[in-house]
Amino acid sequence: MHNLDFSSWHSVLVTFIGLALFTLISMGIRLLMMMTIQQRRERMNRQINERLRVLIAAYKTLGGSFTGDLSVDPTHLRDLKRRSQSTGDAENGLELADNGGTGSERTRRIRDAVEAALSDILLLGTEAQVRLAERAIRELIAGRPVHTHELVVSLRDFIREALSLDPIPSDLQIPMQGPTRPSSGSSRSKGEREGGAGRGSGGAGGGMGMGGMGGGMGGGTFDPDDPHRQS
Repeated sequence: MHNLDFSSWHSVLVTFIGLALFTLISMGIRLLMMMTIQQRRERMNRQINERLRVLIAAYKTLGGSFTGDLSVDPTHLRDLKRRSQSTGDAENGLELADNGGTGSERTRRIRDAVEAALSDILLLGTEAQVRLAERAIRELIAGRPVHTHELVVSLRDFIREALSLDPIPSDLQIPMQGPTRPSSGSSRSKGEREGGAGRGSGGAGGGMGMGGMGGGMGGGTFDPDDPHRQS
């Protein structure tokens, strides 16, 4: 305030212009800082949301079942065929695979879904979750059945904490969780739709055939006024 000069109109004008420029520069710097901080915060929120979305999907894949076989069978169909050929019973091995054995389509889909979920956890999981996922992957590579319950518990606690939810009460005894079993209703309904479409197209072809027969019969209709009619 000691440097302000109000002795003349020129000095007052210069003083006000200087104050205005200082205020505008200060506001511009503040707005720029606020925009930078807001963009960084939005980017972090998007990253957190994407991470939670992937980990929630992995949790549903690895822990969507409470009953039945809760382990992941790493056996591939080629392993089943090789095992059957080594024992000299290849036909029974193929029949076992077709009828829902260890190399069935359902088991393969469960294994593929679990492997994809483990890959996502290696990318976006915490250190403890990455260690558990790495151990599960090594068990799969070694050909041993894998239980995912410990990894599911770690994911569940992390997701609830990230969403600011209360922890699971300690007095609850939650049953062991295993990988989600894929439903077979989708393929069955697809086959039914394809069968219905085939029947519909067959009915349409039959209708066209009947129309052609009607046209042929109409070509020979008797006309009493026809001058070329034989008497």
